Amino acid sequence: MEFETANETGKTSGRSSNPSNMTLQTAIDLGEYDPDYLANFPEWHNLGRHAQLQLIRQAFENREYQLVAQWAEINNLLDFSQKPHLQKALKNIEKQRHLLASEKERIYLEYSNF
Repeated sequence: MEFETANETGKTSGRSSNPSNMTLQTAIDLGEYDPDYLANFPEWHNLGRHAQLQLIRQAFENREYQLVAQWAEINNLLDFSQKPHLQKALKNIEKQRHLLASEKERIYLEYSNF
C-alpha cells in the first residue's frame, strides 16, 4: 500500500513547460534536444549559439545511445521469436531513430544560419 502511494506521487505527464526540478544538464543527459524546450531553462539564454549547439549535439548523442540500447535490450530477449509483438516495438524504435536523424538535420540547418 505504501509503495502505491509513493509511486503515484512520482508520476509525471511527459514534457512539462516548467522544468523547475530539472537542470539544463540533466535534460541534456536525458536526451532532450528540442531548443524550444531547452529555452525554458534560464541558463540556456546565457549561452552563445555555438555553446547551445554543442549541448544539442550532446543531447542527440545521448538520445541515439538510449534508442540503440533500448533496441538491443528488446532484440536480445530470450525467445524473441516466440513474441511477435516485440517486432512492433523494434519498428517503433527504428521510426524514432529516423525521426531523430531528420530532427538533427533540421536543427543543424537552423543553427548554421546565424
